[in-house]
Amino acid sequence: MNLPPLTQRFVLHFGEMGSRWGINRTVGQIYALLYVSAKPLNADEIGEALTFSRSNVSMGLKELQSWNLVRLIHQPNDRREYFQAPEDVWAIFRTLAAERRKREIDPTLSMLRDALMEQPSVAEDIHAQERMKQMHAFIELMTDWLDDVQKMDSTTLASLMQLGAKVQKLLEMKDRVKSVFTPAKSDTDGVDHGQL
Repeated sequence: MNLPPLTQRFVLHFGEMGSRWGINRTVGQIYALLYVSAKPLNADEIGEALTFSRSNVSMGLKELQSWNLVRLIHQPNDRREYFQAPEDVWAIFRTLAAERRKREIDPTLSMLRDALMEQPSVAEDIHAQERMKQMHAFIELMTDWLDDVQKMDSTTLASLMQLGAKVQKLLEMKDRVKSVFTPAKSDTDGVDHGQL
C-alpha cells in the first residue's frame, strides 16, 4: 500500500473490521480509503493506492454502491467514473441502518409474522410461538424507534446521542411529575396506591 501511515492504519483496520461486519476485507478497505480521501477517486487510483486488481476494485465498488455507501461522480472532460463516500457520518449511519433493515430485519419480521399466523398443536410449538411473539414485539419496537431516528436531522440525532443516561433521568422525572398530578387510586383493601 502506498498510503501515508495514518491513512494506511485506518484502511487496514477498516478492512479487518469489515470482515466482522459481514463484508469482505477488500470492500472495507475501499470504503475506508474513499471515506478519508479529500477528493473523489477513480477505480485506477483506488487500485494503485491499495494495490488491488482492477477487477477487485470494480467488484468492491459495486458492493458499496449496492449498499448506497458510495456515490458515483462524473468529472468534466473525463470519461472515468469517480467515487466518493458521504461526508456526514449520520447519513452513513442512516444508510447502513436502512440497508441492514432491508437485508436482515425485514425478512426476519416476515418469517415471524408467518409463524404467528399458524395454529400450533403441540406443546413445544405453542411455547416456541410464544417466544417468537416476544421476539416479534421487540424487533417491531426497535424498528419503530429506528424509523423515528431515521427522520431526525443530524443535529437532533447528535443531541439525542449525547443525552445518553440523561434520558433515563428525564423519564424518571416524568414519572414523578405524573404521579404528583395523577389522582390517587385505591384498591379493595383500602390502601392508597397514589403518591409515595
